Amino acid sequence: QVQLAESGGGLVQAGGSLRLSCAASGRLASSLSMGWFRQSPGKEREFVAAITSSADKQFYGDSLKGRLTISRDTAKNTIDLQINNLQPEDTAVYECGAGFMSGTILRAIHWGQGTQVTVSS
Repeated sequence: QVQLAESGGGLVQAGGSLRLSCAASGRLASSLSMGWFRQSPGKEREFVAAITSSADKQFYGDSLKGRLTISRDTAKNTIDLQINNLQPEDTAVYECGAGFMSGTILRAIHWGQGTQVTVSS
């Protein structure tokens, strides 16, 4: 199994920035692509960003593209997501996932508990 632990969420004013982190552990963690999804009440999960196991490729969803940078520390097996210019519509639970790339979208098979991001106007 792979265990994922997110951190870095919180309350931020519109226009502010956050850095979310996800630490992965387990035998297969270093072999998997990792990334982020978000989910608001009444909505399905939305793909945010992903990065390959070797960190050589990054993928971004449409909603926050241009405001994101995803990175990976391959030695520590952690990923960071820098989100800039946050807006109230970005308010959601952000969930870390690990799995395999299908085209430009991460097909996650392992999930963290999620971290709440709340953006005030």
